[in-house]
Amino acid sequence: MRLLASFVVVTQISFLIFSPIFTFAQEVITKEERAELEKKLVELEAEIEQHEAKIAEYQKQGKTLQGEISSLNSQIDKLNLKIKAINLQLASLDNDIEENKGEIKTTEDRLENTRRALANLIQNLYENSQVGLVEILLRNPRLSDFFGSVNNILSVQDNLSITVTQITELRGELLNKKENLAIQRNDVAALRARQSAAKASVQSVKETKNQILVETKGQEAKFQDLLQETKKTAAEIRKRIFQIVGGGELNFQEAYEIARLAEKTTGIRAAMILAILDRESNLGQNVGRCSYEEAMHPNRDLPVFLGILEELKAVGKAPPEPVLVSCPITSHGAYGGAMGPAQFIPSTWNLYKARIADITGNTPANPWNNSDAFIGTALYLRDAYNSQSCRDYGVEGNASYPELSIQFLRERCAAAKYYAGGRWYTYRFFYGDPVVERANKFQNDIDILNS
Repeated sequence: MRLLASFVVVTQISFLIFSPIFTFAQEVITKEERAELEKKLVELEAEIEQHEAKIAEYQKQGKTLQGEISSLNSQIDKLNLKIKAINLQLASLDNDIEENKGEIKTTEDRLENTRRALANLIQNLYENSQVGLVEILLRNPRLSDFFGSVNNILSVQDNLSITVTQITELRGELLNKKENLAIQRNDVAALRARQSAAKASVQSVKETKNQILVETKGQEAKFQDLLQETKKTAAEIRKRIFQIVGGGELNFQEAYEIARLAEKTTGIRAAMILAILDRESNLGQNVGRCSYEEAMHPNRDLPVFLGILEELKAVGKAPPEPVLVSCPITSHGAYGGAMGPAQFIPSTWNLYKARIADITGNTPANPWNNSDAFIGTALYLRDAYNSQSCRDYGVEGNASYPELSIQFLRERCAAAKYYAGGRWYTYRFFYGDPVVERANKFQNDIDILNS
């Protein structure tokens, strides 16, 4: 009977392991509603591209009062469309999160049931292991029955080994789902921040337009005078403070000189490098405020991070204690651990450190060193800019909207990849656009410096 019970337990475990996952959480939206939502999102994104093309065309025409007002109106329309698109993205992500929660709950239930069944199996196996061969022979006087019983015990032991492997895999599946859920929650938080930023931008652009109309009273000559009055001088630009994401300050001239060296070695324009590194492009993330012990992914990043510190200590270049990194979002279960001005996580820095050292001559490359960080940012952007997906995006986008240059589209893609990696397409408008816009403002400043 004990052997039979063991086989029943093994059968139960096998059913739990191999049965499909069912999501018991109620879906937020139906498949038809999701399809309609995605259709609306595609339509909105097409409208955003149209307004982007209009703005690019106005900019090519030069600065005139009518052109500036038309451009500002298009910017307002584009930002309002972005807000609508963000709301649709949030609805989709909220639905995905609810579905993911249901899958996690189902997996947790399966895991708990499997653990109980496994405990019963171990108990039955232990009890059967106390039965000696003589006792089994006495219970099974026929030789065939005796060998059958022995084989049954061995079979239960084999099944126990298989089940331990399967339950380990089941636990890994659960952890992966939790990480996926954390990523989705981060996406929601980032999009909500972008939504607030877009709303603030709408108001700012409206105020700019109204101020221009008040000061010029609709006269072109006064608008041209206003342009000359507001034009920055090189001296003002040089002295302006440039705040770096990972902490620390340079004046703009110093930051530009480092970025210009990175531009020469990578081909990525200095203005783009500065726009990525600028603190304002980071939406106020909690950077450089947490200990690495608390913030980092324990398997993917922490061992690599400790190795980086050891390498730097060996050459006397370790950052001062305590070494702080970006904070995790604990409510989401997401890890932090981004380091220095470039805000690379350790595993990503490890991929680039040899290439960075080849360029800067700093061995090992130091994430907290400005030159190394700027080069790291430029290398990452170059890889993204030259990726097949960004090249295709540039060609296809330019074919649909010739007013948008391939460079603009590929820079938008590269900036979004720097922020979101493989999820870049979601962030091409919400992160890529603001970075490229900021880069273009920096480019104006650089042009004045170089004039």
